Amino acid sequence: MNKDSKSNILIIDQLTAGFGKSEIVKKISMQVTEKEITALIGPSGCGKSTFLRCLNRLHEETPDAWVHGKVNLNNKNIYEKGTDPVFVRSQIGMVFQKPNPFPSMSIYDNVAAGLTIRGIKKKTYIAEAVERSLIQAALWTEVKDKLKSAGTSLSGGQQQRLCIARALAISPPVILMDEPTSALDPISTAKIEELLHQLKKEVTIVIVTHNMQQAARVSDQTAFFLLGELIEMDSTKKFFTNPKDPRSENYITGRFG
Repeated sequence: MNKDSKSNILIIDQLTAGFGKSEIVKKISMQVTEKEITALIGPSGCGKSTFLRCLNRLHEETPDAWVHGKVNLNNKNIYEKGTDPVFVRSQIGMVFQKPNPFPSMSIYDNVAAGLTIRGIKKKTYIAEAVERSLIQAALWTEVKDKLKSAGTSLSGGQQQRLCIARALAISPPVILMDEPTSALDPISTAKIEELLHQLKKEVTIVIVTHNMQQAARVSDQTAFFLLGELIEMDSTKKFFTNPKDPRSENYITGRFG
């Protein structure tokens, strides 16, 4: 195998999901390549966020939620009977739309939370993981002298990078991001986008974004969703310059949104 070639870390097969009698995501099959950024785009209410939450079994936490189909992480189906959802989420981290640091915890404890929940007690190991994660999240130089301050004392952009550091601390191979910059100002957004380019050297990222320019800037692959269906997926460059489906072209050119 060519050392530059990458394998598919996530293989989604006929994934269908919804709530009660409503079908929100319809028979989606796609592959996510390791150490790349895959952007999910499409109009509001098209199933992007529901699909994203199915990828680490967060969807099932909502009342009346249901899922059918397979999500294979490194060739193991995360929906196989007996699979622990908590373990799945340790392998596939999540960063939400609004920064959500734990309000009663310091910056340090926010980042360490996932490790302590997993029963890791060795203080030197936790301290190293906290520092590494804050460096990875491009936040270390800004907070290293105030690690005991509340996580909520940081600015909105810093809080979102803190949440990224928290997700990174347990070294998941995949991180999901649900519109991670929609609540941020342009300067903070630019910092997060710059950070994503650095992070993909080490982790695979799947990002839902309502911003097509952001998808074009940050992602390697783009998947276009419409009414719960995957209409088209291609390299981002090809998708935005030469979409195959007329519905993709209509969305890109702003004929509907």
